[in-house]
Amino acid sequence: MPRDDSSTSKPFLATDRRRLLLGLGAAAGGTLAGSLCPAQAARAGTTSEAEHVADAPLGTARLQQRQPFHGPHQAGIVTPRPAAGLVAAFDVVVQSPADLERLFRALTVRIAFLTQGGRTPQLDPKLPPADSGILGPEIEPDNLTITVGLGAALFENRPWLRPFKPKHLQRMAGFPNDALDPELCHGDLSIQFCANTPDSNIHALRDLLKNLSDQLVLRWLQDGSVPVVAPAADGEKQSARNLLGFRDGTANPDSGDPATMARVVWVGEANDEPAWARGGSYQVVRIIRMLVESWDRTPLGEQQRIFGRKKVSGAPLDGRTEADVPDYAADPDGRVTPLDSHIRRANPRTPEAREHLILRRPFNYANGVTKSRQLEQGLLFVCYQADLEKGFLTVQGRLDGEPLEEYVKPIGGGYFYALPGVPRPGDYLGRPLVEALAARPSTPS
Repeated sequence: MPRDDSSTSKPFLATDRRRLLLGLGAAAGGTLAGSLCPAQAARAGTTSEAEHVADAPLGTARLQQRQPFHGPHQAGIVTPRPAAGLVAAFDVVVQSPADLERLFRALTVRIAFLTQGGRTPQLDPKLPPADSGILGPEIEPDNLTITVGLGAALFENRPWLRPFKPKHLQRMAGFPNDALDPELCHGDLSIQFCANTPDSNIHALRDLLKNLSDQLVLRWLQDGSVPVVAPAADGEKQSARNLLGFRDGTANPDSGDPATMARVVWVGEANDEPAWARGGSYQVVRIIRMLVESWDRTPLGEQQRIFGRKKVSGAPLDGRTEADVPDYAADPDGRVTPLDSHIRRANPRTPEAREHLILRRPFNYANGVTKSRQLEQGLLFVCYQADLEKGFLTVQGRLDGEPLEEYVKPIGGGYFYALPGVPRPGDYLGRPLVEALAARPSTPS
């Protein structure tokens, strides 16, 4: 569960418009009016400023936020993380290069509309509506990003695609502490939705299912959220906390530094990948259940030793602030920061460890209650890297056997290859792959 291995960027502080209720309004019925003086009752019944229990929550500024759709890379990877996330995996109905091109073009059209916003068309009432309607007739951009990745199965199950599979793309194999549910794993294609509000993600998912129902078959999904965190008293931004109560994202690489992202996240010429894959990134998705009841009964000192950080401040055990870098050289025997602590195993801070950085983009999730009457809560872990072997697989291998495994159990997810972006209007997702297929001397059917 590599969550503290490699980064510095802070989560985007977005507020759920459905949680911005400024106060419960007075109902305009006789019961409330009877408890007020006549003047108060008249104002409650007539003023346009009165708020009511069923009114939509207020707050629209964030609904206007918009991320660019066109560019060399897909949005939703180094884009500042908003409050709501959802990852869905699909099996796809694609039997030829022409089918694949049709899928990519249709995805591009829908994603461009959903992320940029606009008015939905009004059709004949005798026909199904063009849109689910859950956001109303006007689709606000709401900071929405939609990121498309390809799974190993897409390539391996189609002989004409197999030669074009990214070098390190593979099915997610179980690590020693995993309890993977086959129903929650893998897929031909992944789509990550991120927005300020969960409703925008749900709306976008339903839009794609409606408009691409002949090619997309939903396999599994998991949604999540990031808690809103106010800046510290001194104005310093703070990382959000996971459901174990520790800050998550403290040591992320700087997503605002193009040079760092070119080295850590984006596939380029130096990565020995197919030419069509340049500008993309390897995506890892892990659904990690947290045994929160047991964790909440664990002494604070033990919790901090397991993570290697102070729970309240997020500082390393030898530091004062969250931004402090642990000094392992001064603590070779692990007397301060245990050698098997999460942060020390994930990133031992050696010169070699710099080659194994990943960009984490996780969300918390809560799915109700398990059959054993325990809370079904955990982490929707998402990370990106230019090299799956050097990135996640190496980091996770270092974490095997860590004490934290007593409290976490990965149950699903998969590995995918996030496509390069759409550079300009008129272009479409996956075009370099489609053109590579077309340029091949003979393409088996």
